[in-house]
Amino acid sequence: MQFRRQAKEQDGVNLTPLIDVVFLLLIFFMVSTTFTKESHLKLNLPEAAGPEAQEEPRAVEVLINADGSYSVDGRALINKKLTTLKSALSEVSAGEYNRPLVITADATAQHQAVVRAMDAAGQLGFVNLSITTRQPEEN
Repeated sequence: MQFRRQAKEQDGVNLTPLIDVVFLLLIFFMVSTTFTKESHLKLNLPEAAGPEAQEEPRAVEVLINADGSYSVDGRALINKKLTTLKSALSEVSAGEYNRPLVITADATAQHQAVVRAMDAAGQLGFVNLSITTRQPEEN
């Protein structure tokens, strides 16, 4: 019987040759690289020119209060009828129905009041319509 231990081969990678190769590459790049000093680069940047921006038309504003009453551009209407609202919108817009129309309703306003304002805008031919809400007014 043999009870002596056998010599094991060591597992692993010998990094010494790899370090030598990296060192030789580093020396090669240091010797073969040349540096030049440039003061600046010339760039031809593009230039844009176009027509002057046209001013956006002022929006017509319709405000619907909690009780369903209307205000068109800050002027309160005397009643809640569709014909009154249409005539006020027509007067304020002066026939320019391509202007933006902003309908701002109180959060507690009835939906029918908003639908009536949208109906008036549609019958007049407004094409740029926005609907917004605001917090209820405090009394």
